[in-house]
Amino acid sequence: MINLNKKIIIGSVFLSLAFTGCNDILEEQPRSSYTVEFFNTEDGIRQGVTSLYRHMRSLYGNGYYMSNCQNGTDESTWGQSADGNFKDLDMTGNVGSINPNTFPTSMIWGSVFPYINSANGIIEKGPNFGIAESLVSEARFFRAFDYFLLVQTYGGVPLDLGSGELKFNTSAVTTSTRNTVTEVYTKAIFPDLLKAIDNLPVAPRVTGGVTKNVARLFLAKAYLTYGWWLQNPNSIPTYPETPRVDPNGQTAQWYFQQAYDIAMTGITNPGPYSLQPTFYDVNVGSNDRNSECMLYADHTASSTYYNEGDPTGFGAAWSPDNFAAWMQTWNYTNLKSSKTPAWGTNDIVSSVQRAATQSLGRPWVRMAPPIGVIKNTFADKSVDSRYDGTFVSAYRGNWDKAGLGNITLYNANALPVQPGGVILSFLDDDSVTPTYPTGAGQNGVGAGTLPGRADYVVAPNGISRMVYPGLWKIGTYTTLDPNGLGYPNAGLTRPFNVAKFSEFYFIAAEAAVKGATGTMSARELINVIRARAGKWKFNNAKNAPMVADNSAAMVAATPSVITIDYILAERSREYYGEFYRWYDLVRTQKWEEYAATYQIGGVNYGDHTPQTFTRNIQKFHYLRPIPQGQLDNMSLSAEEKAKYQNPGYN
Repeated sequence: MINLNKKIIIGSVFLSLAFTGCNDILEEQPRSSYTVEFFNTEDGIRQGVTSLYRHMRSLYGNGYYMSNCQNGTDESTWGQSADGNFKDLDMTGNVGSINPNTFPTSMIWGSVFPYINSANGIIEKGPNFGIAESLVSEARFFRAFDYFLLVQTYGGVPLDLGSGELKFNTSAVTTSTRNTVTEVYTKAIFPDLLKAIDNLPVAPRVTGGVTKNVARLFLAKAYLTYGWWLQNPNSIPTYPETPRVDPNGQTAQWYFQQAYDIAMTGITNPGPYSLQPTFYDVNVGSNDRNSECMLYADHTASSTYYNEGDPTGFGAAWSPDNFAAWMQTWNYTNLKSSKTPAWGTNDIVSSVQRAATQSLGRPWVRMAPPIGVIKNTFADKSVDSRYDGTFVSAYRGNWDKAGLGNITLYNANALPVQPGGVILSFLDDDSVTPTYPTGAGQNGVGAGTLPGRADYVVAPNGISRMVYPGLWKIGTYTTLDPNGLGYPNAGLTRPFNVAKFSEFYFIAAEAAVKGATGTMSARELINVIRARAGKWKFNNAKNAPMVADNSAAMVAATPSVITIDYILAERSREYYGEFYRWYDLVRTQKWEEYAATYQIGGVNYGDHTPQTFTRNIQKFHYLRPIPQGQLDNMSLSAEEKAKYQNPGYN
């Protein structure tokens, strides 16, 4: 019922993957495709399981999927260089709107069905070859993972791909029937995850492999999301239309309690996972694949073959590359300094060169943070470490690594700066107003000055679609060419995190706000995260170690009554830029409330006047459109295709 090529069951997979020994890495073997015949072998089944890990790279780390998950929310808007893939998702005024031909909203639909069918085959055929249920349950996990993505994005989706519900299909078909949301959850997602929890190991079989606790995390989140769906506080429509009644007779409250209980089980039985001591430790590139990162789309700098891309070349800006960090990186390379205090015409140099460091990387300027993110979400920038651990607020000179020599340059107010010195700072607040030039000014980016400061400055109210704090937490990190500028144009060789141990605390806290009870209150759970956020190890803005423990102050500042709004604010501070936000706002039905208006400056250097923009977010937008390509490939009448499409998009 989904159009599958009968020869290529896994889809257009460049590499297939094979297993090595216990707790070893996932080892790849070249194979252009899986045929039905190959899949009818024990080796094919085992390699098929490993390919399910690889398929995360089609979404996680992809900059266009980032647009799907963030643009149009309170976290992100379109940047100066954005095209329709970003403006359509942002839904601002007359600039763009989502329709069935919008590419980023089609990505999940276009990516996961071949892998769901692979999982169907593994689950169906694995026992015939003596494959252990612990291994088959890895396929159960990924089938549930993919269906959970689908149902959150599009509503009800097909469980029958052509050979029956949740059956392995080997024939190309051109018809399709969508199941309801309740059927997708209760027939596929919940049973698969429950079975996976029972049979997956406590510790991963291979590095990055799924475990009992990984399955618990997604089951708790699925229960939480389904509870909201049953409750439907803002009367958001569902499709295909169906009563919001659980077929097993359970209430929304029952599911909230289940979400709480399973999340608490995950916390109290962590296995190999744990919170990192500081927020910086979670996200610094040198500590990738740490104990807090439970599931990730992996990459490597050590091999072009295993990375599926050249770690020293020019990135393809397409999966399986990890290139999401480029989207919210502005053109800092236009910053100018001078070799002399006179700023003669021949003295001007680019003082911040493109470099493969976590704070710099490749500028694309496709997305930007609205002013409210910097001023409101991250209002606390001195006690809470998460602003410093999320954004680049200081851009430092690196001309010495670009062949210009270890020389002194002159910057704002004609004051001297040394290599590694700050060329531009984003101020913490609007307590002082910089003197801004007209247009780009001598610094090249329209940044302002303050008396006595050698760095150019931009205040929060001066952030624009052209100049804004970049994303540090998911930025470029590589150990290649440590003495030079590195290879900033290549796709990132960092893993892209998909699930973190910290989310157990958020899920349990949200369920508690929705009425679940247990050993820890919502406030106690959130304070575990907030206390950690108060601990500093390194200050990125100052580029220096900073040992400070502000946990007591963070805990004391937590309100006595925790609300959904407070949890959403904390989730944004914790997971900004990590593909969570649209799903968080859709689950809690807060999208329109949070994102209908926002402020940001214009698209030119020197545009520092905040403008207010509006988005026309309608209730039908809480489901993405079924891709037009899917409709075009089905042998259905125009009327049947119209009924297949989510309402509002015909």
